[in-house]
Amino acid sequence: MAGACAQPHLVAKRAAMRNDKHPSGAPWRNFYGRFKGKGMRDSQQRYLDEDLAALSPGAVDWDVNPERFPLDLAALFPGKDVWLEIGFGGGEHLVHVASQNPDIGLIGCEPYINGVAMLLGKLRQAAVENVAIHPGDARDLFDVLPAGSLKKVFLNYPDPWPKKRHHRRRFVTPEHLVPLHQAMAPGAELRVATDIKDYVRQTLEEVPRVGFEWTAEQARDWREPWDDWVSTRYEQKALREGRTPHYLTFRRV
Repeated sequence: MAGACAQPHLVAKRAAMRNDKHPSGAPWRNFYGRFKGKGMRDSQQRYLDEDLAALSPGAVDWDVNPERFPLDLAALFPGKDVWLEIGFGGGEHLVHVASQNPDIGLIGCEPYINGVAMLLGKLRQAAVENVAIHPGDARDLFDVLPAGSLKKVFLNYPDPWPKKRHHRRRFVTPEHLVPLHQAMAPGAELRVATDIKDYVRQTLEEVPRVGFEWTAEQARDWREPWDDWVSTRYEQKALREGRTPHYLTFRRV
């Protein structure tokens, strides 16, 4: 029988999946993307080894916080409003925002560890000190963010998942948007930048459904970037390839 000869770790995994739980206590969540790429430089590995632990809010991890107690943001960023960037890529935008707004605390969320290493190098050069990093899935971070704690959120050039059958993998789906809405304060701002027209369509359809309004200012001209915008490498690639960036602003209601 197939079940009789199954490896022990597969048996445990199947049993856990029947309960919709990982053996560590974490829920089973499909992740579509890469956690690590090839060619990480020695300096980048050193940044990870030396800097990441001090900048990570460890209470996000399931093995450290299986009860999912909320993060103590007042201790993490005393007296500061908290902003979040989801999927910061190489960190250009995040470092710019943090350096231009030293009076806020900025959490960056990115599962791709090569991008995390790139950000750590930029943070060293910029000597920015108001940043925390979650090197993992945003959904795990949403589990422990206190309700109404975020004052501004950035979603810049998210993975477009261009094939129609993969659109459910996009960030702008209820699986992500509902807990994001819960974590944002009333009146908080959500910014979405993308060069994919169909991503614009899905964003405008899905985001208002969960309690956001598209602001009138951006409705007049969504091809003009925000006054404090800094172009990222993903945007530069889009421009080189002839795609038009779109900049959408929503407010949590």
